[in-house]
Amino acid sequence: MKIAQVAPLYESVPPRAYGGTERVVSYLTETLVEMGHDVTLFASGDSVTMADLVAVVPMGLRLDKRKPDPLVWHTIMMDMVLKEASDFDIIHFHTDVLQLSLVGQCRTPCVSTPHGRLDLPDLKPLFQRFGNHPMTSISNSQRVPAPWVNWRATVHHGLPLGLYSLHLEPQDYFAFVGRISPEKRCDRAIEIAKACGVPLRIAAKVDPADQAYFESTIEPLLNDALVTYVGEIGDHEKNDFIGNARALLMPIDWPEPFGLVMIEAMACGTPVIAYRHGSVPEIVDHGITGFVVENQEDAIAMAKNIDRIDRRRCRQEFEQRFAAPVMARHYLDVYRELVNTRAPAQAA
Repeated sequence: MKIAQVAPLYESVPPRAYGGTERVVSYLTETLVEMGHDVTLFASGDSVTMADLVAVVPMGLRLDKRKPDPLVWHTIMMDMVLKEASDFDIIHFHTDVLQLSLVGQCRTPCVSTPHGRLDLPDLKPLFQRFGNHPMTSISNSQRVPAPWVNWRATVHHGLPLGLYSLHLEPQDYFAFVGRISPEKRCDRAIEIAKACGVPLRIAAKVDPADQAYFESTIEPLLNDALVTYVGEIGDHEKNDFIGNARALLMPIDWPEPFGLVMIEAMACGTPVIAYRHGSVPEIVDHGITGFVVENQEDAIAMAKNIDRIDRRRCRQEFEQRFAAPVMARHYLDVYRELVNTRAPAQAA
């Protein structure tokens, strides 16, 4: 198939460090190319891909010191995609909502995958207006706030099989990985680790919007011998950082749409302890790949018993459910369905 992947421009594909959406777009794009498909990637110019790259901007907008206007450059990208639409069998958008008012004018089948939460008030009228546009969710829980949308499938994220390796002998620490923000609840992770007497290593970025929260709530908690804050890390560092941990702590306080770090941990054989919010019960198989907990008391008790989890089984579950080829095959099913549906309609 001739497939267009349209990525956000905030980060390169793949991102240099933090950037979940761009990372998933990269894994999907490269796997589709490896499968023999003709893929074009619309992204920033510092992206690295085996696909044909259409560079919309020289570099990811977040790291561009000139601070380009994201709306301007994403609007330009939409026009570029539509002008080349006839070259593709299918166009797959990963750009939130900017494409929704345009895809109805496109004769090439299009599908969108939202990568964020869908329970925000302004999204309801938006998705009601564009409810016919085909979309895929990244978890079943993500689609709950908008059941009327034209959902074609739920496709869980996947990682390349060789990206992370099984670590059978963990070191004596827990890991927290991702972003410092109120909904991620790093403070809970610190409390769990201290209650267990186990060191906690925190690898996380702090967005400007969360700087005040970090300084007021999290930074004072870092002044403890058990707690180490290492900052933002990339894929090459994650393998050992997560893999050597006894467990990944994810005591979230929001409807997580997916939570890529959970399957990164499983790929390393590292079990996950996560609160029952959003996608967590879909991703973590309680008692098999970790523990799904309701509160801090549960989390602390499960953390003390984390050695009950078989790390080999964690890796096996990752390979069967969350490997990149599995993700790509599911998306290809959606693509073919949309192409086959559109063809008879165009002929008529």
